[in-house]
Amino acid sequence: MAGTVLTVTSGKGGVGKTTTAANVSVALAMTGQTVVVIDADIGLRNLDIVMGLEGYILYDLIQVVEGRCALEQALIRDKRLDNLYILPASQTKDKMALAPEQMVAVCHELRTWADYILIDSPAGIERGFQNAIAPADEILLVTTPEVSSLRDADKVIYLLERHVGLPPRLVINRYNVPLVRRGDMLSRQDVLDILAVDLLGVVPEDDEILVAMNRGHPIAFDQNAYASMAYHNIARRILGYNVPLMPFRDQTLWQRIRSWLSF
Repeated sequence: MAGTVLTVTSGKGGVGKTTTAANVSVALAMTGQTVVVIDADIGLRNLDIVMGLEGYILYDLIQVVEGRCALEQALIRDKRLDNLYILPASQTKDKMALAPEQMVAVCHELRTWADYILIDSPAGIERGFQNAIAPADEILLVTTPEVSSLRDADKVIYLLERHVGLPPRLVINRYNVPLVRRGDMLSRQDVLDILAVDLLGVVPEDDEILVAMNRGHPIAFDQNAYASMAYHNIARRILGYNVPLMPFRDQTLWQRIRSWLSF
């Protein structure tokens, strides 16, 4: 059976799209799936950094499509999971160096042996976005519960439905329970009412996610971590399991408890 291509996108930068792509790819691989995650942000690559694999790059996506190396030469196998690979972007080219049909061809080759191919799309709706969605079977749209982020996400939904007929599945990122309870952040239901798309998962605001990414060790590797549960639940839903949303705890209270326990 051919592998499935999942494009992870957003309407704007800074909402956690790369973090989501990295952690969901790890979570899928930890279920035994063979996973390739592609950095499609040509000229601004950082997926290799958050995956902790920046020191292993020899070739990149553009060199593959230009025929200067084989696809197998550019793929980097993760040192922690031998069924997880990344295909890095070029740092010296720009988005015009890649065409949608070339991304389709790369993914076609990967489909022959990988179960899931995740594409980390650049932010925005220009050429890089078009490259990333061209081969997609499914779209994961990442947003935060902020008005500006939701407005941009709504634009992406419109473009997807109009041009590719593919409604996305939503990931709400940086969900802050204390702010929601105070009425200072939109609730999950508020977001769904505005965007009217299927919800794939909600990732809580958690400083440990940022700490893990800065260390090049996505938090999904630690199945005991609170926020890790959200990514593993998203992966299980992608695989077709009916998984309820995780219970959201008050992060401020939890931080106090951890502080007390550290004495």
